[in-house]
Amino acid sequence: MAASVAELVGAREEATSHGRLLVARRAYQLHVRHGELPLRSALEAPPDVLRLLSRQPPSESAPKRLLYLDTETTGLAGGTGTYAFLVGAGFFEADRFVLAQYFMRDLDEEPALLAAMAELLGGFDGVVTYNGRGFDLPLLETRFVLSRRSWPDHLWNLDLLAPARRLWSARLPDCRLATIEAHVLGLERVDDVPGALIPSLYFHYLRSRRAEGLGPVFEHNRLDVLSLVTLTGWVARALADPEGLELAPEEYVGLGRLWEGTDAERGARCYREALSRGLGSPQRERLLLKLGRRAKREGRWPEAVALWEAALANGSPFDPRPWEEIAKYYEHWARDLAAGHRVTAEALGRAEAAGAPRDVRASLAHRLSRLCRRSGLPEVTHLGTEVLQTGTCSA
Repeated sequence: MAASVAELVGAREEATSHGRLLVARRAYQLHVRHGELPLRSALEAPPDVLRLLSRQPPSESAPKRLLYLDTETTGLAGGTGTYAFLVGAGFFEADRFVLAQYFMRDLDEEPALLAAMAELLGGFDGVVTYNGRGFDLPLLETRFVLSRRSWPDHLWNLDLLAPARRLWSARLPDCRLATIEAHVLGLERVDDVPGALIPSLYFHYLRSRRAEGLGPVFEHNRLDVLSLVTLTGWVARALADPEGLELAPEEYVGLGRLWEGTDAERGARCYREALSRGLGSPQRERLLLKLGRRAKREGRWPEAVALWEAALANGSPFDPRPWEEIAKYYEHWARDLAAGHRVTAEALGRAEAAGAPRDVRASLAHRLSRLCRRSGLPEVTHLGTEVLQTGTCSA
């Protein structure tokens, strides 16, 4: 005789205020590792880091109780016809991590699932998701609304997809959770069911009442929830103490972007570390330009010019921005029109040699013409990279 869902995944039937459904519960000791990190790593996240990741203003208190949540649904596009048939929810309780998976044996059990979710969510300050801001939470909120329930709007959402994109989009093929697991957490899934197949496996179960296809679905959901925990720990540790990790230059750039909005100096330190570790082009040049502009805003002109000059080194593709910044410095701040003329003339020659857009060349030519008029220095024309003197500017 074929095993039931309850037998297959170790679930028990539980009662709610709106009916009964199956719930599979597991408890893990905090030292248990998921990939290279123990589950307790998420508990060690500093409050200011959690606030940063959840995009809450500094005046708000950091969430003390977090729920790690992932859904499996009847469709990947969302909409009012899409149900969340399996919800995995994990949380820390005393000295363990509890993972509960709520399962609808049929669509008419949705009221029971939503009742269980309403009670569960009410006990937490925030929800940790991966693309939950764009999918899981709007879907659940839609189901709440359709069932005439109020969505608990007190919840913070710490969605890890945004920081993952900032940290790894430049060096990984994609930012799917499975990719992050393999390259960051040191976890390789074996025989994992693709997410795109999960809706069809559930519909097959509804038609046949054969549960064997659901085992991989529960396992996929379980791994997703556990990865939310250790990924939270990894990102929080990297933000709080990056020196304790072996990070790539691109990861330091990502950390800088995360800190930049709330702690500009901390972000700048991450950017400088990325440069010291050999960040490659074109990110290197973009970062030097960014740091130069920050130094300019703060009146640190020698540092700004040094950064812009560094952006011109190594024969990188022509970018007019650092040339223009240096020329503006010499003309307007150092009052050295000859130096401004020299920089602009060289920039115009390189722009022509590189085949820069017409508006870029026109802007440089206009600046050079103005410098000629102000300084009395020679006018120049350009042929490739050669600068040919053709006369003297009129006063």
